Amino acid sequence: MRFVTFCFRNLFRRKIRTTLCILGVALGTTFIVAVGAATMRYIAVIKEMSVLFSGYVMVVSKDAIVIQAIPIGGGMLPQNHTEELIQNVTGVEKTIPILFITPIDIGGMLQPVPVNFSMGVPVDEWHSVLGPTPLRGGLGRFPANESCKEVVVGASLADQYYWTVGQDVMIGNHRLNITGVLDSKLALLSRCIIMPLKLAQEIYYSKSESVNIILAKPAQGYSQEELADSIENKVDYVKALTEDERNDIIRPILLQVETWNLGIQTIIFILSLILVMTVTIMSVSERRRDFATLDAIGAPLSYVFKVVLFETSLIGVFGGIIGIIFGSIGALLLAAVYTNIPITQFIPGIFEVVPPLYMLQIFVAEIAVCCLGGIIPAINATRIRVAEVLRAEY
Repeated sequence: MRFVTFCFRNLFRRKIRTTLCILGVALGTTFIVAVGAATMRYIAVIKEMSVLFSGYVMVVSKDAIVIQAIPIGGGMLPQNHTEELIQNVTGVEKTIPILFITPIDIGGMLQPVPVNFSMGVPVDEWHSVLGPTPLRGGLGRFPANESCKEVVVGASLADQYYWTVGQDVMIGNHRLNITGVLDSKLALLSRCIIMPLKLAQEIYYSKSESVNIILAKPAQGYSQEELADSIENKVDYVKALTEDERNDIIRPILLQVETWNLGIQTIIFILSLILVMTVTIMSVSERRRDFATLDAIGAPLSYVFKVVLFETSLIGVFGGIIGIIFGSIGALLLAAVYTNIPITQFIPGIFEVVPPLYMLQIFVAEIAVCCLGGIIPAINATRIRVAEVLRAEY
């Protein structure tokens, strides 16, 4: 207890300097947590998309850019003609045409990152595309047929706009009835409006029978790679992507993002180390007389070493706690700004945006960095010559 009291007293002997050092460490931690957590969440959401259309070869226009399950740009595919050509390819068990639209214009807001989607799916293929995705609370149902003006919506959209089962919503000039809310943690499905394919074509393409995705399921005994090659040889205006190919397209981008995030964290940790080291060297220099006195009364050198390291670890603890709190808030703010989703939507799921394990990792890393910054000053403190210091100080 005396040891801790002694360290606290010495640490805050220069209150302003120590406070500024703690705030500097806290600022670095805040930036690491805010940017790091937001980046990790972005990467996780992108990777989640690989779950959609699992087990299918994804056929899109030849000039389309595909990010996991989302086609960006590119031309449209004539539904009936393209389906007929693909169905005649050996190894195709069945095909599912899909119209995927991003983003939905809701509220007239410009979204820097598209987070709202609309997907038209044939009514009899709901479960083939969505899998065992239930409806929230077991209430409602999926649209009954292709001609009805009914939709199911993602939970996040429903919460943001206070949509409930049975309520009507306007998309374009069409009044649509919500028949269910998807109960899914997948970010894409939680921000999606799913409707019958013909209804989506009517709303977005004036009844034109065009789609931008056709899923092809391999027959038993055929691999996705074999089927994709066969489709591209048979239909010259499309490209067929396997699950691995869809992942390969985005993998270099995600790798660059992860590298950038790691680089930023490393730079900030180094700056924190330099800051702590500089402040501790100044503190040790000012307390040479105290350390010499401890040595003179028989305190072991290890005691002085422990004092300095404990003081720097306290800086890491205080700075880390403050930084994690404000960094978590910053991560929520970044998520809200770049998605145009109110921050209140993210607060209940704060531990999904900033996982507790990530908080712990950054907290421990910050303390370790601060301790590392105190090693050189601690060694210098143990090398103080008692006679010279006492002669100069007294």
